[in-house]
Amino acid sequence: MMAAMDQSPFSLLSLEEELSCSICLCPFDCPVTIPCGHNFCQDCILASWKDSYSCPQCRTHFPTKPELKKNTVLSTVVETFNLRTTKSEADLGTAEDSQAESQDVIRCDTCMEAEAAQTCLTCMASFCEEHLRPHRENPTFRVHQLSEPVGDLSERICPDHHKLMELFCSQHCRPICSLCLQLVHKGCSFMSPEEQRNLKESDLRSKLAIIDEKITKNERVISHIGDMEDKLKDSATNRKKALAAEYQQIRGMLVREESEALNAVDCELQSGQTKLKGLSKKFNENVVHMSKAKEDIHSLLSQSQTLAFLQASVNLPKAASFDPYTPQINLDSKKVKATQAFCADLKEHLTEMFKPPVEDRLLIRKSAPESTGPHPISEFNNPLKQKRPPRSHSPGRPLIESLYQPVYMGSHPHHYAPQHQPGYNRDPNFKAGQKTNINPGILGAYGGNSPFGPGTYKESEMSDIPPSITSAEKRTKLLKYGKVFTLDPKTAHKRIALSEGFTKASVSDEHTDYPDCPERFSVCSQVLARQSFSRGRHYWEVLLSCNNFIGVGLAYRNIDRKGPTSRLGRNDQSWCIEWFNVKLSAWHNSNETVLVNLNPERVGVLLDCDEGTATFYNVADRAYPFHTFVFPFAQPVCPAFWIFSSGSSISVCKLQA
Repeated sequence: MMAAMDQSPFSLLSLEEELSCSICLCPFDCPVTIPCGHNFCQDCILASWKDSYSCPQCRTHFPTKPELKKNTVLSTVVETFNLRTTKSEADLGTAEDSQAESQDVIRCDTCMEAEAAQTCLTCMASFCEEHLRPHRENPTFRVHQLSEPVGDLSERICPDHHKLMELFCSQHCRPICSLCLQLVHKGCSFMSPEEQRNLKESDLRSKLAIIDEKITKNERVISHIGDMEDKLKDSATNRKKALAAEYQQIRGMLVREESEALNAVDCELQSGQTKLKGLSKKFNENVVHMSKAKEDIHSLLSQSQTLAFLQASVNLPKAASFDPYTPQINLDSKKVKATQAFCADLKEHLTEMFKPPVEDRLLIRKSAPESTGPHPISEFNNPLKQKRPPRSHSPGRPLIESLYQPVYMGSHPHHYAPQHQPGYNRDPNFKAGQKTNINPGILGAYGGNSPFGPGTYKESEMSDIPPSITSAEKRTKLLKYGKVFTLDPKTAHKRIALSEGFTKASVSDEHTDYPDCPERFSVCSQVLARQSFSRGRHYWEVLLSCNNFIGVGLAYRNIDRKGPTSRLGRNDQSWCIEWFNVKLSAWHNSNETVLVNLNPERVGVLLDCDEGTATFYNVADRAYPFHTFVFPFAQPVCPAFWIFSSGSSISVCKLQA
């Protein structure tokens, strides 16, 4: 008995020739029997019958096409033979793939030959075009539900009630039959599987459209970043040429100074390139993630006829939730501008020093730090003339002393650096490591973190405004952008009274008899300007009656007027510099940045719509910048004001060059 079992595989192997099709000489694949008793593969015998019908083995001729019957016993024997004769996993995998490919073709359940055109979910059978005619022509079959060919109809049968699952439960997200709806899913909302399929396809196609749009925008920004890098290189080249020309006349004694100045531009260029490459890498990663999501959606759409498709869900990547942006980066850091200005002034100073005889120069150098009167050079050049005031950036102080006054730069008592006066493009109120208000949209690509840490910017990342504007220089350079506007009475809170031709706003405890309108602020004592700006540069100045409980800022027209977030800077539609008690703060989207309180009487605002910046100045003998908002404008912005303390007021200044 044991010997017989051991020999059974070999006895089966000896039947390999009998278990092979005489046409393809391979083991039978779906063997069928014809009337003469011979067996062939179904596809092989059908392929051999073209003009006549005869047995390829015994040559028996049949007048009509014989009816094919599947030989189930032979099919089982062939299956067993294939399993036992498999010698490797690769061969087994190939056989399974071949079998799967053959099963992909859905045959007509009536003739078993032609490919099925549609499946009747009422008859639970698939039909070719010929055998589908009764369903198309006979009115009796018009109520039958036809669909695309379905391979395994058992998936459409309810396992609990053995009925066709012709409904889809929206609440439980699964197909159900009519009995399920009456028993288990009673009261649930439902629809047809076709409606659910259409909803799912529509949702996926809308997500696909969003991803396509975001990919296009990301690619456009990546292209802009490449162009900006080229512009940075050109700008760096021009700056280096200008610096080299300045130092050419004093090359012998200032070689090291020139090298350091050129290196400052190179460092700034490298810093800008590093930021651009980091942003470019992030946007490329966003494109990769969204492309992967796009492929997943396409793959899911290709399986729309499967049951798994109805239950599948696709989430968009995080990168698709925000719009890409083109960063504003240039070489106008305070260090570079200060270096260039210092170079020009030092050249002029040395020229003056070289005019006296060589024996007098040492005396000038020794006496300059101690002098508090006129410039020593003037005395040597004009010994007989009346003394004239020095050309200095600080009244009553010599130039050399003004250039090298120490200023505290850190927490260590020895952290001092030469102080750059306003004429040298140095903000006297800037502190190392000072936080700057950064637009949240810019930090979106980093997940909320800038390249230098959360909420901080390096000194070189201030606003992108030309040196002639950001420097604390004469107001005439700002006044060429001057604008005078009027305040909008439709937006004024009832505590605010407007006067002087709608250029002055005062606040009191008594309410003004304004008519009610949707544009009016009802919670905070605020007012907007009538004018809005969307292009170019615009500059205005405001006179403050006091430096307490007042806010000066910008806002979109659609800022909330009634809710608790209508206060300037407490939403993403407004930006505000606010004096609250003794504290000065910059506000945007409820993010506060504490600033050094300068207690100005006149505040200037330079709005650059094209570059997306708004710089605030303390206007005195010159305009000293003390804070810059950096943000891309999504729509026109208008001046906005918040006045809280009773008796306080703001006045729009008339600008004269």
